[in-house]
Amino acid sequence: MKTLKPILITGSLLSAVVVFCSAFSFNDRSQLISQQLETNLNDQLPHRTNNAFREGEVLTYRMHYGIVNAGVAVLEVKPDLINVSGRKVYHIVGSGYTTGSADWFFKVRDRYETYMDKDALLPWLFVRRVDEGGYRFSQDYAFNHYTKKVDIGNNEKFDIPNGVQDMVSAFYSARNMDLSNAKEGDIFSMNCFLDKELWPLRIRFMGREVIETDIGNFRCLKFRPIVQKGRVFKKEEDLNVWISDDKNHLPMRVQADVLIGSIRMDITATKNLANPTSKVD
Repeated sequence: MKTLKPILITGSLLSAVVVFCSAFSFNDRSQLISQQLETNLNDQLPHRTNNAFREGEVLTYRMHYGIVNAGVAVLEVKPDLINVSGRKVYHIVGSGYTTGSADWFFKVRDRYETYMDKDALLPWLFVRRVDEGGYRFSQDYAFNHYTKKVDIGNNEKFDIPNGVQDMVSAFYSARNMDLSNAKEGDIFSMNCFLDKELWPLRIRFMGREVIETDIGNFRCLKFRPIVQKGRVFKKEEDLNVWISDDKNHLPMRVQADVLIGSIRMDITATKNLANPTSKVD
């Protein structure tokens, strides 16, 4: 059991950070999104300009537990926009899987998807498929930002506030935050709906650093998510995130000091970025 604990937490973090097969076909999903739109076409959603990412972007990460390479995570913005009821929609997929000895002890095959409005940067549909050590579950959340409801199936609907995100769209929406005037100690926040609850996501800006990665040295902005202490994390400062100090706002590293050790996720490859990077020559 002691051997399995690090891999179990690695799998859970892999799921939480990224953010294999869905039960819905593309046509089923398109119809679900269309149902949220069809009676509200005359209403207006807020407009947000996306300068951080574009279609075809792929980000690849390696997960470490101590010195052991434990898994891989991939975040992909599909190359083609989807047209649903006159609105353009990004299809974004995050997948995570264990490798090597971790795969033998505790196999993880997780997949997360969001269908995100291009002009409002809000989710219409969230798809979650978890397979961790044989434990499997699925979630499908249909968001209606006109009626302020999210339908999670089985005749269950929940009220949601303006601007709510799912766990994948939150990451892409946050990349478009204006951080140019961020000062140490500033707190940035947004609302995320997950597991039948509204989660207020809050991160504190810790300053600027240059970090070394597999793809070079980068100027980064360091953030510390405000987390619940005592469960997985002993102290609030046990989870830190570094994002590139450029218009892409790429997550470059996530480091978590958990109750039984340290887990780190590092970027290993990028493709089709929207902007020049903060790489230091």
